[in-house]
Amino acid sequence: MEAESEPYVRLATMRQLHQAVADLNTARSLADTLQTVADGIVAGLGYELGCVNLVRPDGDLVIAAFAGNAAAEALITGRVGSRASWERRLSMGEAWDALRFIPHTEGWVLLDDDVPQWHTEGPEPRFEDEWHPLDRLYAPMYASGGGQDLLGVISVDRPRNGRRPGAWGREALQMYASQAAIAISNARLRANMQRALVRLEREQQALRASEESFRQAFEYAPSGMAIAEMGGDQHGRLLRTNDALCRLLGRPASVLRRYSFADLVHPEDIGTLLRTSAEGGRAELRLSRRDGTYLWVSLRNSVVADTADGPRFLLTHVEDIEERKRHELNLAHRASHDALTGLPNSAELKSRLSARICERPHSPATTAIEALDAAYGDVESSLTHGYQADGYEGEAAPGGGPFDHHVHAVAPDPEHDDGTKGLAVLFCDLDGFKSINDRFGHHTGDAVLIEVARRLSTCVRDGDTVARLGGDEFVVLADGLGAADAADLAVRLRNAIIPPIRVDGRAVRVGASFGIGWAECGMTVEEVLRSADQRMYVEKRSRSKVHRRAG
Repeated sequence: MEAESEPYVRLATMRQLHQAVADLNTARSLADTLQTVADGIVAGLGYELGCVNLVRPDGDLVIAAFAGNAAAEALITGRVGSRASWERRLSMGEAWDALRFIPHTEGWVLLDDDVPQWHTEGPEPRFEDEWHPLDRLYAPMYASGGGQDLLGVISVDRPRNGRRPGAWGREALQMYASQAAIAISNARLRANMQRALVRLEREQQALRASEESFRQAFEYAPSGMAIAEMGGDQHGRLLRTNDALCRLLGRPASVLRRYSFADLVHPEDIGTLLRTSAEGGRAELRLSRRDGTYLWVSLRNSVVADTADGPRFLLTHVEDIEERKRHELNLAHRASHDALTGLPNSAELKSRLSARICERPHSPATTAIEALDAAYGDVESSLTHGYQADGYEGEAAPGGGPFDHHVHAVAPDPEHDDGTKGLAVLFCDLDGFKSINDRFGHHTGDAVLIEVARRLSTCVRDGDTVARLGGDEFVVLADGLGAADAADLAVRLRNAIIPPIRVDGRAVRVGASFGIGWAECGMTVEEVLRSADQRMYVEKRSRSKVHRRAG
């Protein structure tokens, strides 16, 4: 079972990783990028030491950046380790997906090789997962394009919590290494492009050579590049694209010249594209491929001129970020959903419930005029309080302005069915689940929870929410129900849970007690859940034990 605080730990890890990756894009040169990579390991990933080993043209690796210890930085920065020694290290120890961990029990054989090392002192570990001073953890960085062209290696030491990183820490380091590789490749590409642009501006006599250099940097760039018109009737139309962009979008260059990025962008992202400036503008959005699917990309714009006084063009760098976006969405889903059942967890349930209710209690209108005032605000009041005499907007009233279109949540009257519909909150507690756990073990208990979650999900509408609050407690949110509708839904859900559940050839039964509460504006989320919980216990006590027996 997951600890209650784990979703928040995941969110904190995701925020730190997001900030560390964002900082990579702020560096302007290759040296700044390398140092930012090292600093991000210490500032964002929770290690005391971080080192970036970069592959040189001759294949050996040089320590290009170090963070966390000034003495170590002065001693080993710029020193070189042979490629053979590094390949030996990356083949030893334990493979943690793309990472390589060499425990101190194996790493002693590396003390005398030619890779520069900084030894730290510390006590012997007291726990199995405690970090040893001679433990080594490496994150290889590979050039983009899906190959195994080694770009460099990130080495880390001394996690601040004193323990070997768990699954989340490993995944964060692996994602960071992937983004660092992209940032280093882009820094090199930017340096090449800047040199080409300087030659275009300052070396008039070598214009042809500069154009050829630019062409090669453009055509053979590992990520997508495009040149588009600026100004005039054809503003934004693509004039030239490289092979990488054509492969990325699944369209030949001759077809892409008929479009602008505005023609290819996802409808929901058109606003993002229009807000992106031409000079230095950045945006993350989706572009359509030939097969009709959409791909997440990062656009970065710059303005180039054909000659000193010639027309200006828009140079756009297009980077594939589909994998990173998929990781972000996966992390966000895992942070807001229960790992066992896949249902929304307690935090996500409270977020959805909070979005539906407001702090202001609903006051039912008694006349047609009052109903219009409730929906659109009193005109006289809005003119008096909504604006000052000079025509500028004044301070809005607490709880919403005069033209507040929020649809208030109200509770139907259980005694008199007047047609009122509300947001029903059905609190479910399984009967007999503890005895199943005690008799058959947690494996059977987990299987029962998974099956109960499936049965509950199949009994509700598409817009309803089924969440696991924790343990054997579930909550169903169903909007637009009357009192009788909610009672019928509770019966259907209970009847769906009662049939035997087969686990490893054994049939087990659980019962269920439901408490029906109603979400109303003016209540807090805790009050809504507490009300439904209390009614569940009233219903549980009122039913005879024979109806709640399970096992």
